[in-house]
Amino acid sequence: MFVSTTVVPDRLPFSGPAAEPPIDTQPSATTRPTAIAVNLGSGQTHVWVAGRGALSCPSGDTAGTSLAPVRRGRVADRSGCVDVLAKLIGQYHDPVPAGPVVVVCRPVLATMAEQYAMRQVVAAVFGSSRVLFIDTVRAVAIGSGAAVGSLLIADIGAELTEVAVLEHGRVKAARRMDVGTRDLKRGAPAELLAHTTTRMINELRHDPTAQALVSAASIRGLMVVGDGATAPNLRLRIAANLRIPVRSAVAPWTAAINGAGLAAMSAGRHPAIP
Repeated sequence: MFVSTTVVPDRLPFSGPAAEPPIDTQPSATTRPTAIAVNLGSGQTHVWVAGRGALSCPSGDTAGTSLAPVRRGRVADRSGCVDVLAKLIGQYHDPVPAGPVVVVCRPVLATMAEQYAMRQVVAAVFGSSRVLFIDTVRAVAIGSGAAVGSLLIADIGAELTEVAVLEHGRVKAARRMDVGTRDLKRGAPAELLAHTTTRMINELRHDPTAQALVSAASIRGLMVVGDGATAPNLRLRIAANLRIPVRSAVAPWTAAINGAGLAAMSAGRHPAIP
């Protein structure tokens, strides 16, 4: 499935790089709301709470749910997603205070309907809260300390592959397709992911609005996160196809949730932002 390249503006205030995970400290609840980050992936669900760190579990880890809660990066079973997220939150020793700021990772180019479904899940788990969205690729750039300058990213997940070119942490152009590492386990050819990633990046190379930025970002090479980052043969195939360096991000499994956590803390310091 091909998705349009129109980019949804990102209104989160954070723009600087961060090579380390969010600092595990929590300011007084009387001065600012609790900062929370959520990443509902097709393979793994991650949550981070300021002062308590990050937790994760398989997104399909729900009792009595026949339909996978998240499919191709989209909420397919709202109650299943609520169960997974509530179970993770329940592992923290103390209850999460009311009225938190929750930053939710969204697939790049997510539709309003997809975001609404995520917002419903967050509302069911956290109640009255301020919810902000951040493109997962942007969260990765922040969390891996690569947000400065031009950057080319490929997020190769379990069921969704996204590519984007960013400038100073802002998404300028992107593509996504409904294919991921899980398709290889289901019998798809090994070349599928390399071909898909190569094709989308080549489309960005020929996009007049992104051409110059992609060319500049290619000097740094392609940064890969998600399941694809742990597959050396895949990275080698992509590098051979594109003829640019291809590297794994720092902490490819947690870069997105770390970046979203930093954005949540930043948003908590800017109460005027809706």
